[in-house]
Amino acid sequence: MDGSSFEVQPKEKLLLFHRLEEEDSMTTCAVYDIGNQKVSDIELDDRVFDAEVSPHLFYDVIRMHLASQRKGSAATKNRALVRGGGAKPWRQKGTGRARAGSRRSPLWRGGGTIFGPMPRDYSFSLPKKVKRAALRAALSLKRQEGKLILLNDFPMEGFKTRQVIETLRRFQIENALIVTEGKHPLLERSSHNIPKIQVLRCEVLNVYDILNHEHLILLSPTIQTIQGVLAS
Repeated sequence: MDGSSFEVQPKEKLLLFHRLEEEDSMTTCAVYDIGNQKVSDIELDDRVFDAEVSPHLFYDVIRMHLASQRKGSAATKNRALVRGGGAKPWRQKGTGRARAGSRRSPLWRGGGTIFGPMPRDYSFSLPKKVKRAALRAALSLKRQEGKLILLNDFPMEGFKTRQVIETLRRFQIENALIVTEGKHPLLERSSHNIPKIQVLRCEVLNVYDILNHEHLILLSPTIQTIQGVLAS
């Protein structure tokens, strides 16, 4: 052994260095007003807006979303549900005809249906991690395509559809999903009859509606809420 020595790092310091190395990066994006003028910058968490885009996640989550929208009310009547058929059509033997026990047999005209559709629930669930990963991928896809627009606010003077149309024209947008922080009745009612424009609250944001529209418009208050849920 020579006289040289080295300093052993405490375990707490090593864990701290490890956390600093894993610290998630942020990306700065511009925030605009309804006049298409830049008003500020905001930092987006790359864990949410720069995640890996996985098409198979989109497939699974959209299939789940569409399945949950099915009413499952299709129904047919089997031989137990068809009216009539209580009496035996004719005696068992001696007529020369095939034996029959009910006029509502599936083999008869007007009889019951064999293995027909009955009311059922088509919905199914996916793990929460899968649904959140798909939502992060959808947000990241819109950002990568340059179809993500951040607005500081969407003030409305009243129930005026023309005002919404003029605002969207400034951004050259005809197909968009507008996400608000909470209730925005003026904006919701003013855009209700505009084709291909939908206003959605951030608590019900989903992959289907994001991918079903060309542009995604987020009001700046929604950023913190979305990142708080999806970055964890």
